[in-house]
Amino acid sequence: QVQLVESGGGLVQAGRSLRLSCAASPSTFGFSIRGWYRQAPGQQRELVADVTRGGRTNYADCAKGRFTISRENAESTVYLQMNGLKFEDTAVYFCYGIAPWGTKYWGKGTLVTVSS
Repeated sequence: QVQLVESGGGLVQAGRSLRLSCAASPSTFGFSIRGWYRQAPGQQRELVADVTRGGRTNYADCAKGRFTISRENAESTVYLQMNGLKFEDTAVYFCYGIAPWGTKYWGKGTLVTVSS
């Protein structure tokens, strides 16, 4: 059973930065971590950023110009660099990935709290 483990969340002041990490455990050949969603209290889960196997990145409007998604280790680790954080970025951030057999997996989430 593959698990995705997120880290890097926390409490930060508005305007500061955080970097989220997501890694697959155990490391599984062919597993592709694809991106990040977030869910604010009382809101639906929404896409923040993702990256295709070919390396093409896609950002939600809320992330453009401030967040950067990157990966290493043959798609087994993905990062989300978040700069210029705003109060409205407060949410639980989830990473997701796709196994070689096609199943989509989600992490348990990491909480980002931005104080205004």
